[in-house]
Amino acid sequence: MRAGAARVLIVTAACLVGLTGCETSARLGELLSATKSDSATPAADPAATGSIVATGDSAGPAAPISALVGKDPKDDLHLGKKQYRAGNYGDAEKHFRRAVEAAPRDVEAWMGLAASYDRLRRFDLADRAYDQTLRLAGPKPEILNNQGFSYILRGDFKHAQEKLLAAQARDPNNPYIQNNLALLEESARTGKVPQ
Repeated sequence: MRAGAARVLIVTAACLVGLTGCETSARLGELLSATKSDSATPAADPAATGSIVATGDSAGPAAPISALVGKDPKDDLHLGKKQYRAGNYGDAEKHFRRAVEAAPRDVEAWMGLAASYDRLRRFDLADRAYDQTLRLAGPKPEILNNQGFSYILRGDFKHAQEKLLAAQARDPNNPYIQNNLALLEESARTGKVPQ
């Protein structure tokens, strides 16, 4: 009986860590889910809403949430976020791809595209999207964190550790980075990668 309960607890914890491990998942899923009728202020719990408001350009502050969603609920960035939150990663990829084609310097669209490719397990394309994101925004902690999560999904624990430690050095108190470091430790210990 105890062994069964312990397995359920471990599986549940692993699922929760996996769901919250990727900062983009939370950012695209919760933080950036605001629409005109939603509140433009994220909840106080960073683990529920995302710890970092979207990346602004390197010279200026991050954009407010309402600006990230866009004015048109049918634009590709908005639709990509909606599809990503729903777990429809193929549809999310399509919309994020259209968004980066329309606005090639939109870091948020590139981050969404990379995260969608990760979830589709198209790591070759995810790497290209992350490279473009890094060219546009530099090595921001949220980008390095998401790259680390991408490497965890691949089972490449060495590169995951490099990216996550670089992210942690830039933002030591970020709960998503901490979650990914814990997920990395668990994945390396068990040899299992999150799905």
